[in-house]
Amino acid sequence: MHKPRSFWFPIFFCSIVFFGVEALQIPLGSKLSVAKHDHWISPNGNFAFGFFNRSDQPNQYGVGIRFNSMSMPSPEQALVWVAGAHVSVGYNSFIRLTEAGDLVLFDSFKEAVVWSSNTHNSSVASASLRDDGNLVLLNAHQDVVWQSFATPSDTLLPGQNLTSLQTLRAASWNFVSSYYTLSMDTSGQLKLSWETNVTYWKTEATSLKPILAAVFTEEGAFQLLDMRSRPVWSRFGDDHNDSSVSFRFLRLDADGNLRMYSWATYSKSWRKVWQAVENQCDVFATCGLSGVCVFTSWGNTTCECPFGSNTSNLNCLAPYNQTCSSGSTMVTLKHTLLYGIYPPEDFITQCSIEQCWNSCLQDPRCTSVSVTNDGEARCKMKRTRFITGYQNPSLRSISFFKVCLDPIAVLPQNVPTSSSPSSASSLLKKLSKLRMSSAVGLASGMIVAFLVFQIGIFLYFLKRRKAAKNSGPAWYSCQNSIGLISLSYSELKDITSNLKHQLGLNLYKGVLPTNQEVVIKELKSDVECGENIGEMQFRSWISVLGVIHHKNLVKLKGYCGNSGQRFVIYEFFKNASVDKWLQDGKLSRRLTWKKRVEICIGVAKALAYLHSECREFVSHGNLRWENVVLDEELEAKVTEFGLMRFSSNAIQNSQEAEVDVARFGEMIVIMVSGHQGEADVCSWAYKEWVEGCAVKVVDSRLGGKFDVEEVERILRVAFWCIQPDARLRPMMGEVLKVLEGTLSVDPPPPLYHCSKPLEESHSIQ
Repeated sequence: MHKPRSFWFPIFFCSIVFFGVEALQIPLGSKLSVAKHDHWISPNGNFAFGFFNRSDQPNQYGVGIRFNSMSMPSPEQALVWVAGAHVSVGYNSFIRLTEAGDLVLFDSFKEAVVWSSNTHNSSVASASLRDDGNLVLLNAHQDVVWQSFATPSDTLLPGQNLTSLQTLRAASWNFVSSYYTLSMDTSGQLKLSWETNVTYWKTEATSLKPILAAVFTEEGAFQLLDMRSRPVWSRFGDDHNDSSVSFRFLRLDADGNLRMYSWATYSKSWRKVWQAVENQCDVFATCGLSGVCVFTSWGNTTCECPFGSNTSNLNCLAPYNQTCSSGSTMVTLKHTLLYGIYPPEDFITQCSIEQCWNSCLQDPRCTSVSVTNDGEARCKMKRTRFITGYQNPSLRSISFFKVCLDPIAVLPQNVPTSSSPSSASSLLKKLSKLRMSSAVGLASGMIVAFLVFQIGIFLYFLKRRKAAKNSGPAWYSCQNSIGLISLSYSELKDITSNLKHQLGLNLYKGVLPTNQEVVIKELKSDVECGENIGEMQFRSWISVLGVIHHKNLVKLKGYCGNSGQRFVIYEFFKNASVDKWLQDGKLSRRLTWKKRVEICIGVAKALAYLHSECREFVSHGNLRWENVVLDEELEAKVTEFGLMRFSSNAIQNSQEAEVDVARFGEMIVIMVSGHQGEADVCSWAYKEWVEGCAVKVVDSRLGGKFDVEEVERILRVAFWCIQPDARLRPMMGEVLKVLEGTLSVDPPPPLYHCSKPLEESHSIQ
């Protein structure tokens, strides 16, 4: 049974009378600290807000809301909300409701704010922890301006909603933000996903009526509600409508399954009353890199490594690594389905078991294959060592993984370099005997190798000692808990040779002491960083951006935020930004139609991730092709995202998303046409499209090599994005599906005006 998390340190459970604060109204200036073990309590005493000890990280603490009922033993007082999810702070840290109305978490280790409610401009007058477990910030009129229910972690309490703008993200075993999420797409379907592109559970399609939200009810039901708050999809706990149940919650657990829990008074423990995925092995990557999911004789699931004990560290990796010197063969795994997780992609063909087995053997990059024996004869090839899967006697799939015919120096004549699927399993037994016979010869060689290794180690450390005397500053080793480098201004000048190598406006090239090249952007104007933003808020903003990782986003490496000057440090890519590629006649020839579509898809994936898949909503704010660079494979990498976050011109999340969508629509038109810097490029493209001449919009440098149907589809979605009425613009998730060809798109409304600049049609106030 999956027990709810509860890691509150023991002293936290002292008498409510002694430490507690009856949190009817929490005034500005109120403060909770780790050292004092104090907390805020709901009026009914059922919930408490305060610090807890992360059991796997000594002297590391989080802050959040837990159950506090006196009927619950301390270990069962489960966490239901955590500020910042993954954020950990030191023993001398505190959380405070500032006089400006911000709820801020200050870390004593980093001497900076690591999480904030960002409500300093919302006229907050007080706070309150309500009887339903919702922590709210209120203005003078007692209106809610911020609430924990609107920023869920991994749990929903009774009465709490989940909308399309919110996401539940499971806590991983070590409290680092995990890969598993629960979200609602634009069609109103709930889905459980791994990373950004694998959905392993979703609700069945409902009626065509728009969905308002998902809600977890007090009676123990999880439902989708339409715009009239009528349920159109429901799932019920085993004890639904049982009035004797005092407490419930719904949580996305660390193993990727969504479960409903009820408090069992008789056993004084939490009882699982419903789960979304009945067979835990059906949860994608439930075993991670620990092998394949199998059922035990007790009916539970466990993870076992099918590749033997010769795996690296604690990971169960496919053994083949393309370095076989004596040939390779395939080993059979019956009733097993394997799939890759890094990347989570299989190469699928239709062929027989023998052909599938042989195709992997002949492919130097193939590590394993699975054949679905379900009448479709699908061969799923994996070209990665990061493999998992599941095994069940009732499963009709069969899998094979590749192994080398090593480590013997000379392969005997009677051992074949390839084998049939039926004889492959016996081959491992032969290989184990051969390994034993060669062990004596190998032992003497290992002694010599050990002596050479020891000499090499001595020379290596001698060289490092000499290099240390001549090395640069030692400050590079000073990184914060999320791996960001914090530089002083003088240190930043050192790595940039006094800001000598300028790449563009406020952009400089630098080299870290590790010889890694980086790009440094100086934040000068109010639009970029806000003149009124303090040091603590700046560091808090950096902490938000520093944990954002996506293959189509340029990684933030560090920052400089003192001496009145602020800089952000990004990873460096040698290829220029996309606008340079479009301008340059020679470079533009490499931007084929297929590559242009792929670049647009990459940018769309990055924006969809920022808008709906991060823990907090993040807009780009300054989207254009100048802020998209290309890597060596010409894959799009979006940079400078989130720099409008603390601008005095900042707007609401929904409006920020709409502006990003409109900018992206313009970028699509530019990419298709190759025209840049022309104010009327959108209206010209739309006019050609309306007149049935969409092909005239396409860049002539492509020489007619493009897909006409694809041009039509992409221009349609671009014109939807640039609609003057922002309410008509699609969400980035929808745009992405259209670009990928998985969602059809209707012609945009005829009333279209592109001559009016987007800044005027949707100004940022």
